[in-house]
Amino acid sequence: MVEVKTNPARPEGRPVDVLERHLGYTFRDRGLLRRALNHRSAGADNWERLEFLGDAVLGFVVSRLLYDTNEDASEQQLTVMRANLVQKETLARVAADTDLSRFINLGSVERKSGVAEHDGIRADALEAVLGAVTCDGGLAAATEVVKRLYGQRLTETPGIAEKDPKSRLQEIVQGRHLELPNYTVVSTSGEQHARVYHVECAVDGLGVRAEGSGRSLREAEKRAAAAVLAGIPPDVLEHEPSRGRP
Repeated sequence: MVEVKTNPARPEGRPVDVLERHLGYTFRDRGLLRRALNHRSAGADNWERLEFLGDAVLGFVVSRLLYDTNEDASEQQLTVMRANLVQKETLARVAADTDLSRFINLGSVERKSGVAEHDGIRADALEAVLGAVTCDGGLAAATEVVKRLYGQRLTETPGIAEKDPKSRLQEIVQGRHLELPNYTVVSTSGEQHARVYHVECAVDGLGVRAEGSGRSLREAEKRAAAAVLAGIPPDVLEHEPSRGRP
C-alpha cells in the first residue's frame, strides 16, 4: 500500500471533502472514492473496474438526458450529441473544471512526468469516479452528478451539422461515392506513459492527404481529418454531388 507521504495530493481527510463538494455528492463509503482515484501505477487497488462501470453509466445517463430534453431530435442527431458529450476530450474538460487531476494517486514516475494532466488520464479518472458514485448511491445519484458536472454542456450540445472532423470527412466522400478515408499510423514518439501518435489521413479520390498528432490514436486521427478538410478546395466542399451516379 502506498503511504500518504509519497503523494501529498492524495485525497485523505479534507481534500476528500473538497472533491465531494465539487461532485455535489457525499460518499457513504469513501473507500470507493479513493479507489476511483488510484491509477494502476500507484500499486494500490486501482480504478480500472470502476472506470469500466462509469463508462457504461455515463453513456446511459447522457443518452437518457438527451432523449428527455430533445424531443424533436432524430436518432442520428441524438447519436452525434451523445458522441460529443462522452468523447475523451469532453470528459477531460469536465474533469479539469473540477480540478480532478490534483486528487489522482499516481506512481512516482508518472507523478513526476505530469501524466495526471493528460486528457486520457483525466477522462479515465472521471469515469471511475462516476462508477464509484453509482456503486455508492445508485443510478439516480450518478445522474445528478453528471447533470452537475456537465452543466450547460448538456443543453448546448453540437447538432448534426457540427460533427467531428472524421464524421464530416466521411460524409463528404460518401456523398461523392469515393473510397473512405484511409488512416495510417506514421510513427509514435514519447515514453509509454506519454505516447504521441502521428497519423496520416488520405482521401485518394480527392487527391488530398495530411497528418495529425495526438496523445491518443483517436485524437490524432481527428486532427489528421481536420487537416484534410482544411486542404480540400472550397468549391469541392460547396459543390453538391450528382445524385445520378451509382
